[in-house]
Amino acid sequence: MTFSIARRIRGSIPIASLVVATLLTGTAYAQSQAAQPPIPHVDTTNAEVIRIEVPPEPAKPAVKPEAPKPRPKPVETKPTETKPAETKPVEAKPAQAKPAHEAKPAPAKPHAQVEHKPAAKPAAHKAEPEAAKPAAPFAFSEVENMAHRLASERYRKPTPNLPEKLQDLKYANYQNVQFREDRSHWRDDSSPFHLGFYPEGMHFNVPVEINEVDEHGAVHPIKFDPDDFNYGDLKIDPKLLKGLGFAGFKILYPVNSVLKPNDEMASFLGASYFRVIGRGMTYGLSARGLAIDTALPSGEEFPAFRKFWIVKPAKNASDIVVYALLDSPRATGAYRFTFHPGIDTVVDVRTRIYLREHVGRLGIAPLTSMFLYGSNQPSPTVNYRPEMHDSDGLAMHTGNDEWLWRPLNNPKRLAVSAFAMENPRGFGLLQRARNFHNYEDLDDHYEKRPSLWIQPVGDWGKGSVQLVEIPTPDETNDNIVAFWVPDAQPKPGVPLDVRYRMTWTLNNQRIHDTPLAWVMQTRRSRDEVKGPDLIRHSDGSTTFIVDFVGPSLQNLPADATVTANVWSNENGQIVENSVRPNPITGGRRLTLRVTVKDPAKPVEMRATLASGQTTLSETWSYQMPPSSNEPEAK
Repeated sequence: MTFSIARRIRGSIPIASLVVATLLTGTAYAQSQAAQPPIPHVDTTNAEVIRIEVPPEPAKPAVKPEAPKPRPKPVETKPTETKPAETKPVEAKPAQAKPAHEAKPAPAKPHAQVEHKPAAKPAAHKAEPEAAKPAAPFAFSEVENMAHRLASERYRKPTPNLPEKLQDLKYANYQNVQFREDRSHWRDDSSPFHLGFYPEGMHFNVPVEINEVDEHGAVHPIKFDPDDFNYGDLKIDPKLLKGLGFAGFKILYPVNSVLKPNDEMASFLGASYFRVIGRGMTYGLSARGLAIDTALPSGEEFPAFRKFWIVKPAKNASDIVVYALLDSPRATGAYRFTFHPGIDTVVDVRTRIYLREHVGRLGIAPLTSMFLYGSNQPSPTVNYRPEMHDSDGLAMHTGNDEWLWRPLNNPKRLAVSAFAMENPRGFGLLQRARNFHNYEDLDDHYEKRPSLWIQPVGDWGKGSVQLVEIPTPDETNDNIVAFWVPDAQPKPGVPLDVRYRMTWTLNNQRIHDTPLAWVMQTRRSRDEVKGPDLIRHSDGSTTFIVDFVGPSLQNLPADATVTANVWSNENGQIVENSVRPNPITGGRRLTLRVTVKDPAKPVEMRATLASGQTTLSETWSYQMPPSSNEPEAK
């Protein structure tokens, strides 16, 4: 059984991948990219899930937290001391979710209301007029009803309507088709939000329906107009463009400056993928509406947003609301996204999901990113870029108040890790390496890629944050996936209600809302044993250098004793564990030397810094993938 990973597209199309990950035995329900090198395949037949049990009960508080500063993600935290978790390989279990009637979501933050006022002057790009004002304004309940009705019906696969000549477009040619800024939707209105669109083409061969909801709650379809696009040097017969539709849309907003009103703030394109940025950011990782059976031998299913309703913002509005209807062979869903753009862009998500039938792994709030190599896993080939990734780790805040940091790997074999916990407080894929010198790339600027934090609203019950790491030979593949998998899956036709807040940010300290120190970097080395001649020699061990920084370390006396509580599974043996001050960072440096018993098996490790009985840091949770201890090529 083989698993093909997502193909990334760089350039003007802001979507993490046009080739969506799919098992060869399954069916891809999203668009794919043309004219790219063959996609590497990964064997999933014997893919083992490493299950990491988070300690179920909190230890006594370690560091008294300061009151959190007001910000979009209002979470008050109290760091705790935790014991090492037991790690053991288990077989993948069917993912399950908590039925909606059992959920106890916290009330969502009220959002800005759309001002009721006479309709503004129509823009150059017009929505179809509605014959009469509706009896009731359009609301989330209407999308819910559609999703419920769809779930009770047999799945109907959408029919492609794209002429063969347009399906055969090479990527470079499709990229030449650009939406005209002078045709942006709402450009003649006083709202700071405008809309742009993506045309069908290449493997985007199924149109998505896009509607405008006006200030009265009336729905107006936005019709595709070929004249809204510039086709560059392409010689396309106008007859081929008749009757086509949109592949997706983008939200334009002056996120960086009022002098740049057409900055892209969000983009929806391909299956249920979307990307968001805030001030000073460039597109990086993606989010999805739903993930089904990711990395299972049965084949991954890709739910897709089929219809959108975008609420027309009021004059001087600071947020915008998008409704979406999701459909796939085994699931349907209703979604409400409320975008709050700014220095950080915050997105409040409300969804109601229905299953047509049981699924193997139900991924809630899925994130997709790229990790090729980094400080913990240097490039196997010569490259002037020290690191190359959109995210360098998975951060988690558990229900028992433990903070964990899992550095990412580009493994030689597919790896799936499940962090079991109850009522998670948050998780996300972060980019902690924030300096230009981490990457030295003048074109892609990985230091400007956002971190994305998921903050559950209400109790999510028992489940696991799961991390999927897929081998990739280059940076054009999205090879990292993370999501929440509930233990209890709803029965077909029974709704699953989920709410969460997404924070897209460059400032990781806004996410790490605790005085506990965090991991600034993880580095790996070999041959770190000095002999009598002071020359470094190899004893078969691997050395890890872990730098911790943060308030809990900065406030310590210079002569304070700091130690590391370290744990390894039975496949690893810790032969050195030492901590010393790092005067450059103002933090502490942990040095671990590890020997591996069986190179064909992974080594799981955990480490936290402490002073006496007081925990000072988050938990560094690292996996040495199988065979990663082999000597690097000289």
